[in-house]
Amino acid sequence: MTPVPTPRPSQTPPPGGPDTIVLVHGFWVTPRSWEDWKAHYEAKGYRVLTPAYPGFEVEVEALNADPTVIAELTLPTIVDHYAAVIEELDTPPIIIGHSAGGTLTQLLLDRGYGAVGVTLNSAPTEGVRVLPLSQLKSTFTAFKNPANRHREVPLTEAQWHYAFTNTFSEEESRRLYQRYAIPAPGRIIWSGVLANFMPGPQDAHVDYAKPDRVPLLFISGGEDHIMPPSVQRSNAKHYTTGVVELEEYPGYAHLLPAQEGWQAIADHALEWALAHAVTRKQEAGQQ
Repeated sequence: MTPVPTPRPSQTPPPGGPDTIVLVHGFWVTPRSWEDWKAHYEAKGYRVLTPAYPGFEVEVEALNADPTVIAELTLPTIVDHYAAVIEELDTPPIIIGHSAGGTLTQLLLDRGYGAVGVTLNSAPTEGVRVLPLSQLKSTFTAFKNPANRHREVPLTEAQWHYAFTNTFSEEESRRLYQRYAIPAPGRIIWSGVLANFMPGPQDAHVDYAKPDRVPLLFISGGEDHIMPPSVQRSNAKHYTTGVVELEEYPGYAHLLPAQEGWQAIADHALEWALAHAVTRKQEAGQQ
């Protein structure tokens, strides 16, 4: 277990280091779920981008009213969209992803995007076969009907509380459900599970032996039901090259970015990223 860090007061962008942070959201939420982290990092002087998945540019309420675009999403479409956003930047950013955003972060790093990556309670990439019971219970709603493979899949308030906010009070869980929750793309959830039984690389494939990998930190909440620590451990162990580290924080649920004490973890994630980032001088081959 990793002790919860103390908040850092400064951490302004260092000369020559990354000055942009890209925050990648997961399933069942939108970029709104990063609202506190975005403001927190912007107050430190960073440019912070929270791109939406294609079609998710509208508000939570609009997506819940008409979730059609969610059912049509594919993982390659989302990755290409984020890659296009990053390609517009002058220098490689810090990429931080939560849940399915952690998978997207890994896929982007594998493609060569970003100066460094951090994942929070990451969904796995291809080849990670650990399936804890709490994960099966959290995602059962997507698999109980084969037709959900072609639909958007919502969570009830009770399902949200179990999967995302099991360490939160019921009142706080309800507030966050009303503010953040939307359906998830059943197509991608089903594909992620089936990928481990299909021949050849699938949508969530990464080259775990990539020789020029930028550093990657896995942060895992010890009480996460939907992406428990065992999933993070297995995912991290698949990597055989580069700097890949794992930290586990006791008492934290899946919706770690909104749990009390998130500021200290946000500061630590940034501190780790700055210490390990591929800098502009390194990219230019300078010492």
